[in-house]
Amino acid sequence: MLAKVLSGAVLGIDAYIVNVELDVSEGLPSFNTVGLPDIAIKEARDRVTAAIKNSAFIFPIKRVTANLAPADIRKEGSAFDLPLAIAVLAATGQVGIEMLDKIAILGELGMDGSVRPIKGALPIAVGVRDSDIQGLILPKDNAKEASVVNGIQVYPVENLRETVNFLNGENNLEAFDYDIAEAFARSSEYKIDFSDVKGQEHVKRALEVAAAGGHNIIMIGTPGSGKTMLAMRLPTILPVMSLEEALETTKIYSVAGKLPDDFALIAVRPFRSPHHTISDAGLIGGGRIPRPGEASLAHNGVLFLDEFPEFKKSSLEVMRQPLESGSVTISRAAASLSYPANFMLAAAMNPCPCGFKGDPYHECRCTPGQVQKYMGKISGPLLDRIDIHVEVAAVPYEKLAGEPTGESSHEIRQRVNRARQIQHERLAGSGIYCSASMQPKQIRKYCKMAEGADQLLEVAIKQLGLSARAYDRILKVSRTIADLAECDIIQAEHISEAIQYRSLDRDLWLY
Repeated sequence: MLAKVLSGAVLGIDAYIVNVELDVSEGLPSFNTVGLPDIAIKEARDRVTAAIKNSAFIFPIKRVTANLAPADIRKEGSAFDLPLAIAVLAATGQVGIEMLDKIAILGELGMDGSVRPIKGALPIAVGVRDSDIQGLILPKDNAKEASVVNGIQVYPVENLRETVNFLNGENNLEAFDYDIAEAFARSSEYKIDFSDVKGQEHVKRALEVAAAGGHNIIMIGTPGSGKTMLAMRLPTILPVMSLEEALETTKIYSVAGKLPDDFALIAVRPFRSPHHTISDAGLIGGGRIPRPGEASLAHNGVLFLDEFPEFKKSSLEVMRQPLESGSVTISRAAASLSYPANFMLAAAMNPCPCGFKGDPYHECRCTPGQVQKYMGKISGPLLDRIDIHVEVAAVPYEKLAGEPTGESSHEIRQRVNRARQIQHERLAGSGIYCSASMQPKQIRKYCKMAEGADQLLEVAIKQLGLSARAYDRILKVSRTIADLAECDIIQAEHISEAIQYRSLDRDLWLY
């Protein structure tokens, strides 16, 4: 007898419907699965067999063949355990088939018939809704995650017996109801604040400019000067995430299996800080079975690379694609996957290998050649994608011992929001939403300078030894600074401040 059960699978961060077709026929007892299953799916036969028997159902002593359609797309994971078990029971008449074409089923099975959580429940729920399927049966632990999708009935289950009874009409499962607005509000609170930081007013200002224009930033300073502490607070001054951004970010975390147990929605800007020993695949995504990397996990948030020059050169170079396009493309023989990776890059580094070049309290032991080699680890094309370079000095004792007096993240975010709104209105219809993404056409059109400002920029380019690539960067940063001041025309003081943020274009790091 043939039975069909609806399920779903993830491809990239999007989902598609999988038809689980199962046939029970006469022949030597066996359980075979086709349709490009991975090892976890092939091993499902043992979990399904044990779960059916231990739930007091009858497993057929016959030839069982399951097909996962479409059969030309590779499938992975343990989410097909429960639909396979239901298909076996439906093919042998132990489950009614009336609801099987109206509801999708997901879940990993334990040997005792318990249903365990899976990865990717949120994107699959979106795919089920878009396919006009009425409901979704899935593990109880995934119910909150899936219920943030409107327009679909989510039925959480704890075991195989409960699922069968529901499909047979013997018990009435209540659709899971979750207050998305309350969850969004509860999840959108930051536990840290800019008011915690003592001193470093000029660095805070640089971070505000970076947040207002979506500019990538690098901080250069001695160890212990507060670079990491400042970077961690950068997400708190970015504009509040919209529900659409939150759903897209949550889909990535769901696919990666990194969604926190107590949150159904990622409603704060992500902050990812991988160690410099990370592999290329860990940073950008990929692997034998492609997975989102740190660049995608930082989508709509901040990717912080501490000890920037210590990262492998190959790892840094693969960052160029997402910095340019806002996405990561992973190509394999069977398929090509794309993961969103639209993030702000915040990097931190020492001024030299020992870390104390320019420090008045510690002697630098590095030779000019060592300093040049250290700085040379960052390639020109990568540095070209970082708009703001800011020096971070050690905080004097008087400020460390005093009470914090800086502005809160909320106060800074209000100015950032006003600047972003100005940019949004200016760039409407261009597909660009912030100053950092402006192309030469927009730079020429919107970066008009007041009298005297263009002469100041010319002097800076000639006398300070700034590189040619610094010209556009200074204009874009100046445009953001002017937006923070709510000025239509870029003034000389805006150019002057932007020039200060190009320290790595000058010969300050050589003896």
